Order: sequence, then C-alpha cells, then structure tokens
Amino acid sequence: MIRSLYQLTVACVIAGLSSNAPAQEVTLKVHHFLSALSPAHTQLITPWCDKIAKESAGRLKCQIYPSMQLGGAPPQLYDQVKDGVADVVWTLPGYNAGRFPSVEVFELPFMMTDAVGTSRALWQYVEKHAKDEFKDVRPLAFHVHGPGYIHMRDKPVRTLADLKGVKVRAPTRLTNKLIAALGATPVGMPVPQVPEALSRGVIDGAMIPWEVVPAVRVHELAKHHTETDPKLPALYTSTFIFAMNPARYAALPPDLKRVIDANSGTGLSAQAGKVILDADGPGRKLAQHRGNQFYMLNATELEQWRRIAQNVRDDWVKDMSGKGRDGTALLKAAQGLIAQNVK
Repeated sequence: MIRSLYQLTVACVIAGLSSNAPAQEVTLKVHHFLSALSPAHTQLITPWCDKIAKESAGRLKCQIYPSMQLGGAPPQLYDQVKDGVADVVWTLPGYNAGRFPSVEVFELPFMMTDAVGTSRALWQYVEKHAKDEFKDVRPLAFHVHGPGYIHMRDKPVRTLADLKGVKVRAPTRLTNKLIAALGATPVGMPVPQVPEALSRGVIDGAMIPWEVVPAVRVHELAKHHTETDPKLPALYTSTFIFAMNPARYAALPPDLKRVIDANSGTGLSAQAGKVILDADGPGRKLAQHRGNQFYMLNATELEQWRRIAQNVRDDWVKDMSGKGRDGTALLKAAQGLIAQNVK
C-alpha cells in the first residue's frame, strides 16, 4: 500500500514536471542575396517570419541573414538549404543554369502577364510537373517578379538595331539566350554584381525589373530605360523559390509543422508575386526623379522582338524533348495555368 502510494506520488510529480516543461522553441536561419533594405527582405521575408512567430506564440523565430551574410555566392543558396547550411533560403532557380529545366518555361519571353496570377500558376505547375526537380528541399513558395525591362547606362534602346554590339546583363539561361537572339552580347551574373559591372563598363546595360532597381542603384547608374506595354505579356520574368531544409522541417513538432504548412503553398506564392510587383512603382519613381529617359517599344517594333523570341521558345521545347520530357506539353500546361490564374 505504502509502495503504491509512493509510486503514485512519483508519477504525479513527473507528470507535473512534464506539463510544466517549456514548449520547444526553434530559430530558423534564413539566408538571401539582397540587402536588408530590399522589398524582398522588408516586405516578404520579414513579414513571413513575423507571421510564423505570431501563429506559433513565439516558438518559431527567424534569424535573417541578408546580403549572403552566411557566406557563399547567390548560386550556392539552393545547395545551402539542401545541405542545412541555412534552414530557409530565397533565391532564383535560374542562378543554377540548366539544373531546373522544367521550371524554365515560366522564364520564356512573353509568357508572364501578371506577377500575382503567374506566381500562383507557377506553384501549381511545379506541383504537377516539376516536383522531382525540387525533391531535395521543401518548397514554401514559388513566384515571379513583375515585367523585366532593359536599363542602359549611356545608349538608349528603341529598336533592335540599338542592341547591336552592346553588352547586357541577364539573370538566367533563357534570358541570356533572348539577349543573344535580339543581337546583343549577353553577360550572365547575379543581380548583386550589376552595380559594379555597370559602373566599370563591364556591361552597357541590364535586364531587371523595377522592383530591384533601388537595391542595386541602377537608377543612378543607368540613364535610359526601355519598357514594353504593361498590358501585354512581359519581355521576360524570372522564377524564385522560397525553400526550407527538409530535415529541419521534419524535426519540428507537429504543431509547428502546421504553422509552416499554413504559411506555404499557392497563397504564399501569390502573396510573394504581389509584394514584388507592388515594389515596381517605387523603383520606377526613383529613376523619374533623377530625370532619366524612358522609352516604350511601339507595337511594330515589339512584334519584331516577339518573332525573334519565338526561336528561344522553340529551342527550349527541343531541349526538353532531348531530356526525355514533352516540351510542347509542358509549355501548353504553363500557358494554361497562367490563363486560369490571371483574371
């Protein structure tokens, strides 16, 4: 009897200690390549971190490392999250040329019509057609940026002839192919390298969206900006991934996994597309305030660009077919999802 009471007392004490044990707290190392002043940092990554902290009652926290503060170069971010150097990263699949061929379809010229709907379509496309390419990480979101334009240091671009003999930075394999098809010399590099390359004359111009212009001071370094009609499909866009290390996710308790799950997927992808798109306006205004020159390609000129760009599409389809994938079907799938999601 006495022994039974003793055992019961011990069990109650242990139960009491267990119930009072602090819940697990997790700090995620979040790494990206832009500055802490960029819209991606202030309006996308930081709010996401704040939201998961709130919904987990402070048990999920972030330590954000902008500007590659954990070391390495932007093209290494994907492997950093795969290998656990970082817990979460935000980066471009296109910084690893040819590694994610299926998702490149969204970077084809004149594909993207609206960054919000296209970002939603991109998530759905990966879920249906490209999950195998991202099996080494846990995707949280996929998104695109707003219309990409051409920003030139000294020489304006109004026609195809103006691109002859100039060196233009492009972000991805397909945008490099587009620049070459249009007659310029493509120079591939991550966006943080653009300011120095422009100031030193390594490149004459750069293809980037307005959103990132302030972060890399292109409004100060480039005097001429060539745009296309925003009501029409954009000259180009780039794809982005926001991803988590799968082992880090697997180690979370079930309730914290649910918080991450609730802040992932189609909704976050669309939100990311909107955040980046909304940042285009302020970026453009900075160039206006400096008195820079703006050029809109007229309909006749733009049609010439579209005809030339068709070769880039055709080549991508052939490349995919050579990799054992139906490039035509993937292109139609991406176009269909964009049409469904863009209102």
